[in-house]
Amino acid sequence: MFDIGFSELMVIGIVALIVIGPERLPKVARTLGHLLGRAQRYVSDVKSDINREMQLDELKKLQTQVTDSARAMEASVRSEYETARSAIEAPAKEAVAELNETAKLAEGLPTIDTTGKPLA
Repeated sequence: MFDIGFSELMVIGIVALIVIGPERLPKVARTLGHLLGRAQRYVSDVKSDINREMQLDELKKLQTQVTDSARAMEASVRSEYETARSAIEAPAKEAVAELNETAKLAEGLPTIDTTGKPLA
């Protein structure tokens, strides 16, 4: 942060001792230490808040990607289901129609509808 060496700190200490005086120097140093500690905690809190916000933004982006992917997968599954259903439905209706024709020809056999229930 600051590029201050030991000799420069000694010069600052001697000047502070001369300007402030030996009676008030410990109290000023203690107050200055408290202020510096408070400033460091404030900077640390701001950094953690910024990091938290960045992670929250990344999670929101990830959530939208997963949601979009799930919707695309659902649409794909629905279309495949409808395709398979229509491919099976037509032959099943034809088979039911053939069974009904056969049942009409044979006496005493009930006819059935497309759901498999007997017709009256």
